[in-house]
Amino acid sequence: MKWGNNRQSDQVEDRRSSSGGGRRTGGRNIGLGTIVVALVAGWIFGINPMTILGFLGGAGDLTQTQSAPASTPAGKPTDEMGQFVAAVLGGTEDVWMAVFQQNGSQYQKPRLVLFRGAVPTACGTGQSAMGPFYCPGDQKVYIDLSFYETLRSQLGAPGDFAQAYVIAHEVGHHVQNLMGLTQQMEQSRQRVSEREYNALSVRLELQADCFAGIWAHHNHKTNAILEPGDVEEALNAAAAIGDDAIQRKSQGQVVPDSFTHGTSEQRQRWFHKGLETGSVKACDTFNARQI
Repeated sequence: MKWGNNRQSDQVEDRRSSSGGGRRTGGRNIGLGTIVVALVAGWIFGINPMTILGFLGGAGDLTQTQSAPASTPAGKPTDEMGQFVAAVLGGTEDVWMAVFQQNGSQYQKPRLVLFRGAVPTACGTGQSAMGPFYCPGDQKVYIDLSFYETLRSQLGAPGDFAQAYVIAHEVGHHVQNLMGLTQQMEQSRQRVSEREYNALSVRLELQADCFAGIWAHHNHKTNAILEPGDVEEALNAAAAIGDDAIQRKSQGQVVPDSFTHGTSEQRQRWFHKGLETGSVKACDTFNARQI
């Protein structure tokens, strides 16, 4: 990936030298991390990943209820990986600012926080084991860069474009928040069964995958970021974190009613749809007859 072709975002907070804990303030983290921690814990401790997913994903709502604890002022990243993250985020900003402008709206940039170990957020204390996540309460993406080693060595998805896809997916959740979809999801939690809510969650996650594809489509069109093999890296990462792949590896069987993020095939297909079309309308997973 030619990430150096992008400008670096000024919305990155490097808290890796000042990360710490904090109390939960309400709000559920959204992202790839809940699946990853369930898989890793299942491998290491022999715990049913679906039990862990229920614990991580079932508590709290998606809105901020109190202010996050004060944190130490953060600087900008100066190392290569930090600059890579800033460049990927800069690319997402340019893409979504243009998309929103074309639709008569103004894009509100999210902030991205680099942390190590634990970090206070408006959604509670973020932990490295959760993987990257987006918190709607403070409109920030949180990443412990050690996740990329997990992505490479334990999930079999190496490559810088796979890493960029993860960031673009979490930014996709921010776009959904700006569109009001996050709030609609939480409102539906009180009205539908767990099975129905899981099905809605799958559509939410697949749309974020499709939005990541939109980023890749437009960012390559303007800055020529893609190199041979990059798309395969992203598709490999999407496949590695499919519900069916994770369940098959961790518990030896697949339980479709418990899916919350979509199958490997679905995640690949929706990312590719965004990549091919570059269209938000094409990413309407909620009204799609078949996902």
